[in-house]
Amino acid sequence: MSGNKDFTHLDLYTIVQKEKMDSSSTKLVIYAPDVAAKVKAGQFLIIKTHETSERFPLTFSDWNTQDGTITVLFREVGFSTIELGQLKVGEKIQALVGPLGNPSEIHNYGTVVMACGGLGVAAAYPISRALKEAGNNVITLLGAKNKDSFVLEKEIQKVSTKVMYVTDDGSKGKKGFVSDLLRELIDNKEQIDIVFVIGTPAMMMVTSEVTRPFSIKTVASLTSIMVDGMGMCGACRVTIDGQIKFACVDGPEFDSHKADFKELMQRSKCYRDEEKQAIHEGESCQCQNL
Repeated sequence: MSGNKDFTHLDLYTIVQKEKMDSSSTKLVIYAPDVAAKVKAGQFLIIKTHETSERFPLTFSDWNTQDGTITVLFREVGFSTIELGQLKVGEKIQALVGPLGNPSEIHNYGTVVMACGGLGVAAAYPISRALKEAGNNVITLLGAKNKDSFVLEKEIQKVSTKVMYVTDDGSKGKKGFVSDLLRELIDNKEQIDIVFVIGTPAMMMVTSEVTRPFSIKTVASLTSIMVDGMGMCGACRVTIDGQIKFACVDGPEFDSHKADFKELMQRSKCYRDEEKQAIHEGESCQCQNL
C-alpha cells in the first residue's frame, strides 16, 4: 500500500484491505502501527482471529511505517487460516503479537539465490528487498503448481536481478521443481554466495541437498508448530545439528544443512486428524447458520 493514509481513527488490528490472490490465497493489510514500526525482514507474528480461536504464526510479507500497516499473505488450508480469511475489511483481529523471531542476516554477500516454493514468496519478498538494498545481486527462483498460482510477481521482479519460473505442469517456465532450477544455475557455473530457501519442509530439504556437495551456505526459514511464539511452550522445537532449538526464538532461519527436516515433517503431521475434525465442525456450524 502507498503511504500517507490516515487510519488513526481505527482500532488496533483492524483490517483495512483484503484481496484474494488466487482461489485459496488471501492478502490482508492490517492497521498495526506498534508492530509496523519495529518489524524487520525475516520476522513473523502470532495471530488470534477471535476470542475462542487458536494462536498461529504468519510471516510478514510487507509493512508500511507511514500508514502503520502490516501485510500478511496466507493460503486458506486449515481451520485457523480459513477462519482468518472469512474476516472482512473493517473487522478487527482479536489479538496480534509481533514482530517475533530473529531478523534475517542481511549483508552484502554478492550473489544471492532466493529459492521459493508456493506461497514462500510472501516471506521471501521483504528479505529479497533488504538484500537488494544491501547491494546484492538477487536471483529469485519461483515454483508453483501452475501459471495461475504465482503471486507477488511484480514485487519480486522489482527486487530481483533475474527471476526464473518452474511449474508442476510446465504451464509457466520449465516443468519441474525449484531444486531443478538451482541445479541448473550450479551446472552453468553461476557464482552463488548464499542461498535462502523458503517453502514446505520437503521442498526445503530437497533444495538444500542440491547445495550441500558444493558447500554453498544455505539458509532455511523453518516453520513449525507454534503456540506462544516466545520460547516458553516448547511446541516449536526443531533439531539443528543434533541439538534442540526453538524456531520462535532461535530462528526462524537456520543452516539448512544442519536441520533435521524428516523430524520436522513428521511433527507437522501430529495434529492432522484434529485439524480435519476442526474444519468439519466449522463447516457444519456454517451450514446451521445459513
